[in-house]
Amino acid sequence: MSTRREESQDRAIVRIAAHLPDLIVYGDFSPERPSVDYFDGVLMFVDISGFTAMTEKFSTAMYMDRGAEQLVEILNHYISAIVEKVLIFGGDILKFAGDALLALWKVERRQLKNIITVVIKCSLEIHGLFETQESEEGLDVRVKIGLAAGHITMLVFGDETRNFFLVIGQAVDDVRLAQNMAQMNDVILSPNCWQLCDRSMIEIERIPDQRAVKVNFLKPPSTFNFDEFFTKCMTFMDYYPSGDHKNLLRLACMLESDPELELSLQKYVMESILKQIDDKQLRGYLSELRPVTIVFVNLMFKDQDKAEVIGSAIQDACVHINSVLRVSRGQINKVFMFDKGCSFLCVFGFPGEKAPDEVTHALESAMDIFDFCSQVHKIHTVSIGVASGIVFCGIVGHSVRHEYTVIGQKVNIAARMMMYYPGTVTCDSVTYNGSNLPAYFFKELPKKVMKGVADPGPVYQCLGLNEKVMFGMAYLICNRNEGYPLLGRDKEIKYFMCSMKEFLVSNCSRVLMYEGLSGYGKSQILMEIEYLAQGENHRTIAIALTKISFHQNFYTIQIFMASVLGLDTCKHYKERQTNLQNKVKTLLDEKFHCLLNDIFHVRFPISREVSRMTTFRKQKQLEALFMKILEQTVKEERIIFIIDEGQFIDAASWSFMEKLIRSIPIFIIMSLSPFVDIPCAAASAIMKNRNTTYVTLGAVQPKDIRNKVCLDLDVRGIPKELDAYLVEGSCGIPFYCEELLKNLDHHRVLIFQPMEVEEKTNMTWNNLFKNFSRPTEELNIFTLGNEEGNEEVCNLASGVILKNLSPPASLKEISLVQLDSMSLSHQMLVRCAAIIGLTFTTELLFEVLPCWNMKMMIKALATLVESNIFDCFRNGKELRMALRQNAASFEVNYRSLSLQPSEGLAHGEEEELRELESEVIECHIIRFCRPMMQKTAYELWLKDQKKAMHLKCARFLEENAHRCDHCRSRDFIPCHHFTVDIRLNTLDLDTIKKMAKSRGFTTEEEITFSKIETPKKSELFAENLSPEEIKEKILSFFDIIITKLRTSEEDIIPLESCQCEEILEMIIMPLAHHFVALGENNKALYYFLEIASAYLILGDNYMAYIYLNEGERLLRTLKKDKSWSHTFESATFHSLKGETHVEKNRHFYYLSQQAQESAPPGKRRLAQLYRQTACFSLLWQIYSLNYFFHYKYYGHLAAMMEVNTALETQDDFQIIKAYLNYSLHHQLAGYQGVWYKYEIMAMEQIFNLPLKGEGIEIVSYVADKLGYTKLLMGHLDLAIDLGSRAQKMWALLRNPNRQYMVLCWLSKCLFLKNRNKQLIQVLGWLWDLSISEEHIFSKAFFYFVCLDLMLYSGFVYKTFEECLEFIYQNEDNRILKFQSGILLGLYSSIAIWYARLQEWDNFHIFSSRAKNLVPRRTPTALYYEGISRYMEGQVLYLQKQIEGQSENAQDSGVELLKNLESLVTQNTTGPVFYPRLYHLMAYVCILMGDGQNCDLFLNTALRLSETQGNVLEKCWLNMSKEWWYSDSEFMDDQWLQTVSNLPSWEKIVSGKVNMQDIQKNKFLMRVNILDNPF
Repeated sequence: MSTRREESQDRAIVRIAAHLPDLIVYGDFSPERPSVDYFDGVLMFVDISGFTAMTEKFSTAMYMDRGAEQLVEILNHYISAIVEKVLIFGGDILKFAGDALLALWKVERRQLKNIITVVIKCSLEIHGLFETQESEEGLDVRVKIGLAAGHITMLVFGDETRNFFLVIGQAVDDVRLAQNMAQMNDVILSPNCWQLCDRSMIEIERIPDQRAVKVNFLKPPSTFNFDEFFTKCMTFMDYYPSGDHKNLLRLACMLESDPELELSLQKYVMESILKQIDDKQLRGYLSELRPVTIVFVNLMFKDQDKAEVIGSAIQDACVHINSVLRVSRGQINKVFMFDKGCSFLCVFGFPGEKAPDEVTHALESAMDIFDFCSQVHKIHTVSIGVASGIVFCGIVGHSVRHEYTVIGQKVNIAARMMMYYPGTVTCDSVTYNGSNLPAYFFKELPKKVMKGVADPGPVYQCLGLNEKVMFGMAYLICNRNEGYPLLGRDKEIKYFMCSMKEFLVSNCSRVLMYEGLSGYGKSQILMEIEYLAQGENHRTIAIALTKISFHQNFYTIQIFMASVLGLDTCKHYKERQTNLQNKVKTLLDEKFHCLLNDIFHVRFPISREVSRMTTFRKQKQLEALFMKILEQTVKEERIIFIIDEGQFIDAASWSFMEKLIRSIPIFIIMSLSPFVDIPCAAASAIMKNRNTTYVTLGAVQPKDIRNKVCLDLDVRGIPKELDAYLVEGSCGIPFYCEELLKNLDHHRVLIFQPMEVEEKTNMTWNNLFKNFSRPTEELNIFTLGNEEGNEEVCNLASGVILKNLSPPASLKEISLVQLDSMSLSHQMLVRCAAIIGLTFTTELLFEVLPCWNMKMMIKALATLVESNIFDCFRNGKELRMALRQNAASFEVNYRSLSLQPSEGLAHGEEEELRELESEVIECHIIRFCRPMMQKTAYELWLKDQKKAMHLKCARFLEENAHRCDHCRSRDFIPCHHFTVDIRLNTLDLDTIKKMAKSRGFTTEEEITFSKIETPKKSELFAENLSPEEIKEKILSFFDIIITKLRTSEEDIIPLESCQCEEILEMIIMPLAHHFVALGENNKALYYFLEIASAYLILGDNYMAYIYLNEGERLLRTLKKDKSWSHTFESATFHSLKGETHVEKNRHFYYLSQQAQESAPPGKRRLAQLYRQTACFSLLWQIYSLNYFFHYKYYGHLAAMMEVNTALETQDDFQIIKAYLNYSLHHQLAGYQGVWYKYEIMAMEQIFNLPLKGEGIEIVSYVADKLGYTKLLMGHLDLAIDLGSRAQKMWALLRNPNRQYMVLCWLSKCLFLKNRNKQLIQVLGWLWDLSISEEHIFSKAFFYFVCLDLMLYSGFVYKTFEECLEFIYQNEDNRILKFQSGILLGLYSSIAIWYARLQEWDNFHIFSSRAKNLVPRRTPTALYYEGISRYMEGQVLYLQKQIEGQSENAQDSGVELLKNLESLVTQNTTGPVFYPRLYHLMAYVCILMGDGQNCDLFLNTALRLSETQGNVLEKCWLNMSKEWWYSDSEFMDDQWLQTVSNLPSWEKIVSGKVNMQDIQKNKFLMRVNILDNPF
């Protein structure tokens, strides 16, 4: 039985019947419309209050999960309970009106008495439902019930497409009045109902001054059996389920298929519902919170009582309303009798029906309906209320009886405006502002207090098109702000200026058209143009058109001519008339003056000749006159005619303009949106004219968006995160940016604070990356009246997650219009893609699309790519490149794009689609063109559906959530997945073993750890080998490896380079977000930590920081979890935090010891050991930053523990890494002997490795790390030998990330050795790598070395200007900003350059930027390179202070010397920096007159340079020594001369310049001992 029932439930006819009452389903009506039927019955009106307030709460929520489905659940929880009660008691639900419902018990007159008792019992039970219930979501649910009984009339009306029904009559009016009297939980009987009922059964309470009564309770006699009574009553009800069907709630559930009945029922149901029934989609599909426009129409009748009379009036009105709405995609949702009269609830923008210019269409339709209905016989008053905003649209009720309805504050506002402002068309302020109609269409009305509406805002009356509109109304309102520049449109304006110059000197017409979508700022460009076009010998006329202009014949020219003739300033028609007479008397016979009456609203007497003319002839005569007037005018002054919204020019005006530009010289500039239909012939001719230029506007660049935001908010900086959100969300469209900002402001997300001076800000984790995106330099002129010192920055309120914010209604609207114009299947695809995220792969999309085949998907994707919903990319690299650049914002076409030849169009389009399909097949990465579309589509899903989809995505992605094959598919955090159970897809043990083997893990159930043994001395390095021989042996070993790599047939070399970045972006990041959406915080935390670790590996500390903060949020929510795996995750979090920014605190030290007492089994222990080695490695570096002895001791301890822990992991790589770290630590700390032993041990370890896969990588790592260590220690020759080999190995292993690091430090070695030829070759490789990998860090390092070459090597490889330009363009780059060592170096080098040139203002700019980076101490060579450059700048400034006899010069000198000495004594400063630091110390001493120490430091520096083979420093030191102690005069412009004569590398290569000569191009630090002030 139940299966049969399920089958019947799925029949289309049953699904349609669920939307309709039995009255219609089983009704037998005559086909004529209107048809009338009379019967008796009892009516129940149930009003449930509290839902509107809740809808409002949901619709104004800030975040994306606004929960339409929560609303549906709560609504239907209450309403379905009421529906069920009514059906059980035999009632028929006639209508749902928002949160109210009307039910009917249709019976013979004589049964009314008993049925009223049944209905009262039902009403009391409905109240009983809500007495015990706790209201959820803070919902205050109140139920009020009114009952009435008696004669009822039913009216059926409509046209051939739609039918509607109404119940009317005294009983209907009574039931409404009764409900209005009810208080919470009351049941009120209408007077007639009280007359007809069985009074002995009911206890009532009188209502003062009313004939209606309130029911207290039923009081049946003791012998009364309600069940028997009820069963008897139900026999009078025609369609009450009985017999076999007695368990059904409703007989209509078992309707058999009947095509004829189905067709007649379909007419009562909205088209979108039918679509969805046919499509068998889920019922919830149509339930959503969405922006719509409500048009509430109320008709009052002269003779309310006679059904036949008002029936024909309602029929006429309904047919007209339906036809008007059909044109503009509106729908009648409900028709009901309302207090007085009949109301139509019409809605624009239902799901699938969103159209552009919805508000305009709604108002135009409202005016049309108003005009028509006001003429209908018997209709006394027509009142219409129009309101726009977010409402709940959805199916409300019970599974067997429900209706599609709208609920929300905006529905109430429209209804109230309709009732409180009778006889007019009114609208709210949202509709007024969004209408795109001119202001003279409206009139603001006085406010009234309206029941149930707190503050509706201003109410406007819509006046419609008034023929006597003044001309002045159409002028372009020029509210150009002097202090607000037009951003990002310089090319467009420049183009106009050139065109205007050409026009003013030539004798022919010019037309300049700016085409762009709405929101691109076309009107702003025209305002700027109008301002710039003002001039002596020409006139500028600027007008702005609206949609209405298009429908008014000759309107554009009418306004233009009124301005040319000076009529626009006339106050009265007589003044206009006099003006016209003077202007046209020589050109037009007086009897023809009346031709001007209509067009200029004047009153010349109409002559016989004119009255006989045809309209066509009159038009021609007028045009000829206008042409003559213009010919005359142009002789005196040129005319520039500016038109905004040119797509609204009417056809007659186009054809006049077409003749105009052929006849007389005029400059027409217009902005227009792309034409929807093919433009008229005259418009096409103008566009094809050779003097027409068509400029396509695109998006503005990210820097312009940032500038715009800073200007709009009047701040000096915005957070990086906000900048990224606005740039991405706005897609470079100024209007989008404004709407997003308004939305943020509305939700109080933005906080304004005084700007802190960077130097004063202390470095903490929270402000580590709190850098602000600042406006570009050119904007500084415009900072609006901000005095120095009270500048503000904008910040975000704490806890705000920008990416989860719901899009503003205006932008949602735009996306919904696009979505609704697609086919249902395309909509489905876009919605599924939205769940995956902004960027997704075709494989995953295919996985989540329900029952699609691949061909279908590719076809659909190609169509969506073509219509700019998606972009497609071959790989992650292509995507990253595209995201970095905005599409060109300016394109000049000398023929319009909308005029491409139409012949063979269909064929061409098919061809294009086929090409696109093959492109989509090649590209596996797809991205939404506009984030707003993704967010809008995402919000359309219901919560449960969302969860199911997120789960599907997570299941699919987690299979590949590990490093790439090149990196042997491991976790980014070693052995991470052993520690946390994060897999959704449970696998059997064998599969796990297979996976583990393929990923290179040992698969014994338990790894047994051997006790740490001291490694045995290998035979490889005999005791008696000299260091030189050992060196040879090691280098030749590396050479063998390189040869093997080059010639090997085996699979040693990976087939492709590392793909981890793509896996990170396409798999792991989405996976983390899917788990967040699923509320799986443990799993999300796991992946956030993986992401942070991955970004650290990729060298992007900023992104690591961002994701660690996400992780921190989750850690807080999980803090009650005390499990081992959670402790491990928090330890990992803290150690990653340390790696992101090596702080001087030790907050992860104790965590590295975590859970020691209960060592976890096997593989978990392995993960713990890996983490601990990472912690120890960090710790010894941090301790080394301090000078105190006990810190040195701790550092030593940490380095030793790193070795021990690494040995325990039994992992070759960890052990070798630990040995090399231990050796480096010893060398930096100045311990003799031990380091050498550990380097040898590391070497022995690699000699024994299998030279395949990971073995080869470890060998390359050793060459790399050893070379770096040798550079730090100043063994330059060995460093170069090792570096060149490491570089070759990494290149062969296709590992650009390691290769660029080697090239960076290798270039430094060659630079210090003065091996310029090799250096330039290495720089070339570095440059190529930075371009092919789009690697900003290597490019920055490249320019750093170029600056060094100019400052110290005496020649130019790249010019100073190019280096400076690079810094300006990229100083805000997140990777550079947070690898602060490189920026410190670049800023300091520029500061040195300016100091040498004595340009102290510029010096201070860069020196202070560098100073802000000094506190970010990291134990890396790069940081010390930067800091020694910074100190050099300070030393040069000291010389200037001494020369200027500054009073605190002495203190500065002492301070400087102290800082330099502390750098030398610091454990982490490599000896390679000592020569330069001693050189600077010597200079400070000689400046301060301390010759003795100067000698000491100079000689130390010379000795060290000699030992290290540092040719560069040695040469410079010798020159300094000679210079300081000679008595030759110093020429001020010596360095200036040197700089101006620095040779380029090309000259050196071609032999024009001698190598020996460039050695002399050194800066001589000047000193004049004779004038020494100390």
